[in-house]
Amino acid sequence: MTSQSNSKPYVCKYCNTGYTREKTLAVHMCEKKRRALQKDEKRVRYGFYAFQRFYEKSMNIKNTKTYEEFCSSQYYNAFVKFGSFLNNVQPLYPEKYIDYVVTSGVKLDHWCREEMYQKYAIELIQKEGVETALERSVTTMMEWASDQEDAPWNHYFYYVSLNRAVWHIKDGKISPWLLLNCKSGKEMLSKFNDEQLNMIFHIVDPSHWALRFKRQPKDVDLVREVVKESNL
Repeated sequence: MTSQSNSKPYVCKYCNTGYTREKTLAVHMCEKKRRALQKDEKRVRYGFYAFQRFYEKSMNIKNTKTYEEFCSSQYYNAFVKFGSFLNNVQPLYPEKYIDYVVTSGVKLDHWCREEMYQKYAIELIQKEGVETALERSVTTMMEWASDQEDAPWNHYFYYVSLNRAVWHIKDGKISPWLLLNCKSGKEMLSKFNDEQLNMIFHIVDPSHWALRFKRQPKDVDLVREVVKESNL
């Protein structure tokens, strides 16, 4: 009687299923193989990093989790789903956001909720230094200009679509430091409808920023100097 190994010599190293033909093994796709082949996808890399940080920071595990352990985890799909959320939202400082959620005490299933990211973004935007805020805003404007076939980046406030501007502000890509301290930024704000203003109110809250600008006049002077030099 022929043994199983001889009759089916081509064996999947992930699930140990045997096949009689090499071509059949090549097209075979079990869950473990699929996960192994997805290793370099950005959403999976995000999910794997979050998986590692969760065990390091929340479970106080000293040994860094391996990708094989990630693939075998019952939470693999949930972490990859979170990775897809990060890939779509492109949060400010993804690694900081991952640490924020893994130490939040919030259930993994809720990490993909928009309100979770908004809370993080508001806290970060309202506390960060002016130089960081300006640098990120200018980078965002330059990326917009590149998408417009190399339009001048300092035309952003005049020509960016209002919906795109709303999302940039809402996600912290354009900071109130710049938006509220230049004429073209305030002119763009005046064009927003009530729905758009409601979407960004938590970021550009006038009471918060009026107080911050009053307390940090030197930072306001820096912003205005950048505005003048950049012809914004």
